[in-house]
Amino acid sequence: MSYTEAEALYSSYGINTEDAITKAMNKAISMNCWQADDVVGFDNPNGGAGNGIQTTGNYPGRARNFEELKADFLKAASLIPGKKRLNLHACYAIFTDENPYVDRDKIEYRHFAPWVAFAKENNLGLDFNPTIFSHPMVKDGMTLSSPDPEVRRFWFDHCIASRRIAEKMGEELNDKVLNNVWIPDGFKDTPADRLAPRQRLKEALDDIFAEKCPHVIDSVESKFFAVGVESYTTGSNEFYMGYAATHPGVYNLLDAGHFHPSEHVSDKISALLMYFDYIPLHVTRPVNWDSDHVVAFDDETKEIFKEIVRNDALDKSMIGLDCFDASINRIAAWVIATRNAEKCLLYALLQPNKELKEAEYAGDYTKRLMLQEEVKTLPFDEVWREYCRRCDVPQGRDWYATVKQYEDEVTSKRK
Repeated sequence: MSYTEAEALYSSYGINTEDAITKAMNKAISMNCWQADDVVGFDNPNGGAGNGIQTTGNYPGRARNFEELKADFLKAASLIPGKKRLNLHACYAIFTDENPYVDRDKIEYRHFAPWVAFAKENNLGLDFNPTIFSHPMVKDGMTLSSPDPEVRRFWFDHCIASRRIAEKMGEELNDKVLNNVWIPDGFKDTPADRLAPRQRLKEALDDIFAEKCPHVIDSVESKFFAVGVESYTTGSNEFYMGYAATHPGVYNLLDAGHFHPSEHVSDKISALLMYFDYIPLHVTRPVNWDSDHVVAFDDETKEIFKEIVRNDALDKSMIGLDCFDASINRIAAWVIATRNAEKCLLYALLQPNKELKEAEYAGDYTKRLMLQEEVKTLPFDEVWREYCRRCDVPQGRDWYATVKQYEDEVTSKRK
């Protein structure tokens, strides 16, 4: 079947494929820089991830510095359709003889100016995150909610520095930068006091967000639990939802892996749209819990994007990836994850939403189910291939040969 034939078939369902392709092209996906190097960063290259973050696998060829990470990103991006942003963590500060190493509480915009130059050169947006893990100042699993004032002060200063960096990034790019706060704080076993850590966290966040940063969109990232904090997570969904609801300009970021396996992020989006003008999202694939597997073209990911589209929330949704896999080729993981996010976006734009809603409003649930099932076998692949063709990227699996060639010639030579 040709694209023209697919276009006509979709049109019979009231779906405009040209409109869908245009919208998909113009919606940016924020690609997480930490896929390239297993969340190691540049400020502790021999230390690796830890204190709340865990990466598994030892596939050769991870990016070891700024130049390698840039090259890997550009290789991956060249194989992915659509607009892109680059999501940076603060641990990717760039230190040189002119800008020597400082600890995270002392970082400044100058340590990230090369990233902004890179973004300008490649027409990228940027997003940012304070790196509140993989550091000796994570004491007893606690940071901003720690009972130790010295620990709290260190991370408070780091978050303040990070917001100022994000503000300057946005100013330089004439854009809004999502600055997302995630902390690993909690207890492995049942705590004696659940309230005090959350009181300390609230006080810290109040002070962190007090400074006006017009180019920053602030978010706090909730979590159900993690290894080492199985019994209590300070920054729970309930805590951050309440915080965001009572602090205008702060948003609760939904990570697809941060909930109980029986919960679905797709079901939460419409609830947040009732009260918030931005919905920050981390698209990932959990396997029972927050394992950050490579994004798949699966039912829940498709449903997340369908909720965004059917509620006319493309402009309100800030879609970022948060998956990292060190057991496979990292650039391939980036490409697979982001292409699948793009596929889910395009798939969501090719749903007969008007007719589905009309059937539902009329109480015709039989027709609703029929349409939901019939649309699954429409020739989506032809529209996807046309989308890729227009973005001048490989339409099918040919991209993999490019990644393997890059591995043979570049990443396999890294020690």
